[in-house]
Amino acid sequence: MPKRTRFTIWRPFAVAAVAALIAAFLTPAAAQAAGAPRESRPVYSYANAIREAVWVDTGLDSDGDGKTDRVAADVVRPAEPAAQGRKVPVIMDASPYYSCCGRGNESQVKTYDASGDVVQMPLFYDNYFVPRGYAFVGVDLAGTNRSDGCVDVGGRSDIQSAKAVVDWLNGRAKAYRSRTGTTTVKATWTNGKTGMIGKSWDGTIANGVAATGVKGLRTIVPISAISSWYDYYFAQGAPLYDSGPDWLAGAVESDAAYAKCGAVQQKLVDGAPRSGDWTGLWTERDYVKDASKVKASVFLVHGMQDLNVRTKHFGQWWDALARNGVERKIWLSQTGHVDPFDYRRGAWVDTLHRWFDHELLGYDNGIDRQPMADIERHPDQWVTSSVWPPRGTKTTTLHPATGTRPGVGTLGLRKGSGTETFTDDPRQSETDWAAQLATPTSDKAGFLTAPLTRDLRLSGSSKVTVTATPTTSTAHLTAVLVDVGPDTVRDYADAAEGITTLTDRTCWGESTAGDSACFLKTAAKTKSVDYTVFSRGWADLGTYADPGKGVPLTPGKAYTITLDLAATDHVVPRGHRLALIVAGTDKDLIDPPSTTPTLTVDLSRTTARVPLAGGAAAFARATATRWTAPEAATLHGVRAPRAVQRVPAS
Repeated sequence: MPKRTRFTIWRPFAVAAVAALIAAFLTPAAAQAAGAPRESRPVYSYANAIREAVWVDTGLDSDGDGKTDRVAADVVRPAEPAAQGRKVPVIMDASPYYSCCGRGNESQVKTYDASGDVVQMPLFYDNYFVPRGYAFVGVDLAGTNRSDGCVDVGGRSDIQSAKAVVDWLNGRAKAYRSRTGTTTVKATWTNGKTGMIGKSWDGTIANGVAATGVKGLRTIVPISAISSWYDYYFAQGAPLYDSGPDWLAGAVESDAAYAKCGAVQQKLVDGAPRSGDWTGLWTERDYVKDASKVKASVFLVHGMQDLNVRTKHFGQWWDALARNGVERKIWLSQTGHVDPFDYRRGAWVDTLHRWFDHELLGYDNGIDRQPMADIERHPDQWVTSSVWPPRGTKTTTLHPATGTRPGVGTLGLRKGSGTETFTDDPRQSETDWAAQLATPTSDKAGFLTAPLTRDLRLSGSSKVTVTATPTTSTAHLTAVLVDVGPDTVRDYADAAEGITTLTDRTCWGESTAGDSACFLKTAAKTKSVDYTVFSRGWADLGTYADPGKGVPLTPGKAYTITLDLAATDHVVPRGHRLALIVAGTDKDLIDPPSTTPTLTVDLSRTTARVPLAGGAAAFARATATRWTAPEAATLHGVRAPRAVQRVPAS
């Protein structure tokens, strides 16, 4: 773990003690004015923190029992500020996983004492931030753990579960001391300023609540989070999982909820047809369309090799937030679906601390003036960008062209001509195709640049437009971008997605007998490779006219479709080659088409539009050499990903 450093001025003990007392008794703004350090300090007792449970009325009756649903919110807050008549801000994680599946690398669940108050709150947030003057609130989504209602997988019930708690914290909703009682309780101890955080489904809820524009939500920290649920299950009509949101709801619902939520389950089945067509269910669960309502700042974190919540989610959300002027910060790692606490622990806790201090306590600590983006370029090696994508990034159109051998062509700025033909083979995947890039095979077409004479950086989202003629009435297309050349990367296809869990622990905050602040350390798990697939996209060719509606194709007719590729930030270094692969069904698309068509690609009407630092001029400089197609070779990369997870990993 990297050592954390502070700028510290040593002074006599008596002076330091007085400064601590001043910080404890003044509001954050007053404390700053009095010359206190620009960060919250652990001056409150975690052992003596107030632990209480409330049930917040959502105003919905999702389970149809004639009563409005109440969601359980477990609160851990410092006792001293309330006793002194001062109010504190809130950090909140709303989750469906607090009892069924657990949170974090150690799958922690909530535990309770005999009175029903929380003893163990998963993760380090309460241990670390409560002593620093924050309250932490862990919310059970409707239909999970101790909450009423039904899970509707990102829909109104899910989002209202957390929004209602934000409303209660700001005096706009009712809460009760028990699940069925009539005694109400008010959040008189908080100033209403709330920050939401969470990974996967939890972070998705933070996105969805922010998209309502609810007052009092000051910031969100979505980690590996979904921005549109359609894009979790489908890619332009191509299925990414062999089940729908009904299965996911059933996996996390409490037994009581499962017994009476059949109607909601059926709506999830009916509203999410396996055809991949867009329906009203997906519109309700599309937060990107409501980005203009977001008033909270956003600190976004994602693994660039996340094949569970794919990086299209952060790319489209980031772009929509940027268009609406939302204050933003971003971390991008080489991992898969992993929390930054488990790949950059010291820097993460420090940065998150400063972020919440700035956004919720109002400290002018300079984090808003630091680089917007941190990017992991190699395992445990990070770079920064003052803005993201970096200034000078321009969408550049690249053209595939035929080479000297079938299926092994070139990629450049000049418009191509001719055709390439491949036959869909659902037994193959992106790793199979990339390993045979320099070899003519019948199941893909590959296009490579010359070896680069300079580094080439791609930052953002790409689009690949393909004109293809199928031999059958159904067809899938896959497009991937590949960095061809040796490297050492995080082994994202491993079960732990780029980390190794060690046996010793580090501690972050204060512990009690029932809630330890000490967590197992991790280290990067790496692999030496000859190529890296760094961006990918999929589509059902039948959605050529409307990405939300597939239709049968006419064999022998040419169709043009544009595939959205996942967002990334990747440098193809000098000496490597940039490659584009166009193929059929990736075997990790669970439901292959009923036929295996042969597709003929018209290269004069096929392009890749990629976000390059420096644009076309940078590409021209980096490829200014004579080049011929490489000799046949088999390359070695990260092995094919493990079996697709059915539930967004915790």
